[in-house]
Amino acid sequence: MKDWAYAQFQPSDQLARLHYFTMKKQHTRGEVVFTITVHEFVKPPDPQMEFFAQADKQTNQKTAPYTPCGWGATLLDALAECTKAVHRFPYEGPEAG
Repeated sequence: MKDWAYAQFQPSDQLARLHYFTMKKQHTRGEVVFTITVHEFVKPPDPQMEFFAQADKQTNQKTAPYTPCGWGATLLDALAECTKAVHRFPYEGPEAG
C-alpha cells in the first residue's frame, strides 16, 4: 500500500493523489491548452478503475457540451482515454492562443 494512503481514515473520504498533465488541441484560431487532472484513488469505486482523468475544458460546446474524461487500472490507461476523448469532438469555445 502507498504510504500516503494511510492518511485516509474512512473510505467515504475518497482520498486521492493528483497528477497534472497538459496537451494542446488545434483550433481554428490557434491552439487550445487542456489541463488534465488524474486522480489516483486509495479505494476506487471499482477496483479496476483506480485512476480517473478529467480535462479542465469542454469540447462540442455549441451542440452538446462534453467534458473529456477517462477511467483505468493504471495512470496511463486513464490519461490515454482522456486524451482520446479530447480529440473526439471539436473545440468550439472562444479561447485560442
